[in-house]
Amino acid sequence: MRVEVYDTTLRDGTQGADVEFSLEDKLRCARALDEVGVDFVEGGWPGSNPRDLEFFRRAAHTPWRHARIVAFGSTRRAEVAAHLDTNLLTLLDAQTEWVALVGKSWDLHVRVALRTSLEENLRMVADSVRFLKGQGRKVIYDAEHFFDGFRANPDYALQTLRAAEEAGADRIVLCDTNGGSLPHQIGPVVRRVREAVTVPLGVHTHNDAGCAVANAVEAVRAGCVHVQGTVNGYGERCGNADLCVLVPNLVLKLGYECLVPGGLGRLSHLSHFVAELANRPPDDYQPYVGRNAFAHKGGIHVAAVRQDPATYEHVDPSTVGNRRRFVVSDLSGRSNILSKAEELGLSLDPASPSTQQILERVKWLEYTGYQFEGADASFELLARRLLGEWDDGFEAGPFLVVVHRTEDRTWAEATVRVRVDGTEEHTAAEGNGPVHALDQALRKALERFYPELRSIRLVDYKVRVLNAEAATAARVRVLIQTTDGQDQWETVGVSENVVEASWLALVDSLSYALWRSRGRRLRAAVTGADGG
Repeated sequence: MRVEVYDTTLRDGTQGADVEFSLEDKLRCARALDEVGVDFVEGGWPGSNPRDLEFFRRAAHTPWRHARIVAFGSTRRAEVAAHLDTNLLTLLDAQTEWVALVGKSWDLHVRVALRTSLEENLRMVADSVRFLKGQGRKVIYDAEHFFDGFRANPDYALQTLRAAEEAGADRIVLCDTNGGSLPHQIGPVVRRVREAVTVPLGVHTHNDAGCAVANAVEAVRAGCVHVQGTVNGYGERCGNADLCVLVPNLVLKLGYECLVPGGLGRLSHLSHFVAELANRPPDDYQPYVGRNAFAHKGGIHVAAVRQDPATYEHVDPSTVGNRRRFVVSDLSGRSNILSKAEELGLSLDPASPSTQQILERVKWLEYTGYQFEGADASFELLARRLLGEWDDGFEAGPFLVVVHRTEDRTWAEATVRVRVDGTEEHTAAEGNGPVHALDQALRKALERFYPELRSIRLVDYKVRVLNAEAATAARVRVLIQTTDGQDQWETVGVSENVVEASWLALVDSLSYALWRSRGRRLRAAVTGADGG
């Protein structure tokens, strides 16, 4: 059986406290959702702001492969005729075939929020749906606060659904708007609704009790054929049902059809892409699509996974576009080192002393504060250095950093010395702070020998205090993320001095860039030798 997927990231998701999309962001997000095969993309509330209205104007001239763009609005106001209601007229201006219409199903909200009678609310629902249907629109009716309303006054909550059905609604969606329901409460209500209405049912859940995905799954099991949610669970308060978790559960665990063929395999990319648009860091521990969703750290676990992944993985990572990752740490055994080396393309002999040497070095460095879980590039450099495969491409000498402060400005100046093939380069550069100045000076010194470093830039910089009780004398760990415009890599440095820790991570980041560049040159030479 197929379950329709309705994405509301661009409307409900943007109600998250720290989520914001530009017009171009919204269009890019909608195209990404269309590519994975989401059935409905709710573009926003055209009556709420000019940006959403412009989105619908642009969307009307965009070819969509699969998704149907939906405009969102509410029922007419109390005591106002539907054909005169500005919100409904703005919904028509959006020129979408489908509209989502939200109405009240909880008698408390009718009395307190709308300040009208229960009878007038029923007319508001029916009149609004009937008006939009009369204008040729297909209507998805969202019954707001339905589960709370049903618990408080089941007869009235069902009356609101019948009003929408009799007026011609094409879908009726049961909303757990406050997000307080538990899974065992959902199924019985959905089954009761199925006895009362014949329109296809959907569900819209929030995560305030941490059960949004579980509640949506229960609703589908009870008969809903349409699910609503957001990418990464973005949304107001604690967020919405996370489609990146909900959809795999429906497909891989329950056997429902969702998205287009191949769409599930692009889910991890979609998750990270939308996080980037929202300017939010991806959740490494997010089920299915998180970086650590299939990460293995304990030596016993790694050894078992190498024999049979099913021992510690509930699904194949590739089904959702993710990958297995072996973590190297002070908990690592020989299996971790071998698996991580294999993942990075390193050839290690299990019986070789080098393998044990790498393991012992990792354990010692992690004892002193290093962490290679988030710094694969530093681990790879460590291994290749001990194997004699890489010498960094340069020798980093002493450096000097001076911070200048005047009444209206603070800046730093760094002086560095590097040696490449016996030639020493001594340079200086300024920066906003000591790390920026060091980065500028080190690049300036090396670009004479390695012009390819001009395309390298830092994209993230994190400092972690390891022993806070030492106050300003504490040891710190610096993690740096670097990109060449195509790929990204992470490096680490540790010291009691934050500048030195940053320097160590910086040196690794550029050394790894040179290693990658060397590999590309070797591959190009081999390709040329083979005639392409």
